[in-house]
Amino acid sequence: MRKIRTAQTSIFEVFAEHEIGRELQAMSAWLDEHPELLAWVAEDLGTKQLQDTGREGMTAESVLRCALLKQHRQLSYEELAFHLLDSVSFQALHAAH
Repeated sequence: MRKIRTAQTSIFEVFAEHEIGRELQAMSAWLDEHPELLAWVAEDLGTKQLQDTGREGMTAESVLRCALLKQHRQLSYEELAFHLLDSVSFQALHAAH
């Protein structure tokens, strides 16, 4: 079953001391201040209709953060996947809460 939010703090909550890192940190802080958005995302993802079988998907929070990151940086899905693997700041935004 898909979770709405990650309960455990991530070790990846370190943003680079760079303009983009500070921008991502501000976005993360704003998202942390608006947890009500997660219910909308979870509803769109159909969280209530999933069964307790198979692999767990990304949390609604991670989906929201990745979608914002993809759109804000105008990335393709392939580029997003690369940056999430390669960049500590992108990982921090993805995992922060």
